[in-house]
Amino acid sequence: MASKCELCGKHPAMGRSITRRGKAKYLGGVGRKITGITKRQFKPNLQRVRVELADGTRRRMTVCAQCLRSGKVKKPAKRAVTRAE
Repeated sequence: MASKCELCGKHPAMGRSITRRGKAKYLGGVGRKITGITKRQFKPNLQRVRVELADGTRRRMTVCAQCLRSGKVKKPAKRAVTRAE
């Protein structure tokens, strides 16, 4: 299973991590220097949740947190607990 949101298609993006050293000029130093640039991945915040689809069926989906917060996902209603006495 790929790390991808099943609703919006969000997936890991490539970027760079910049390492700096030194003291900033406004703090009295000679300035910050770049000492290294390495590749890195920005990974989406994926959650595995139960989703109720439009036709009433329920299934587990991998969804990003942004889709959960925006209301694109309808969670199934809680089941009523019945106790036999």
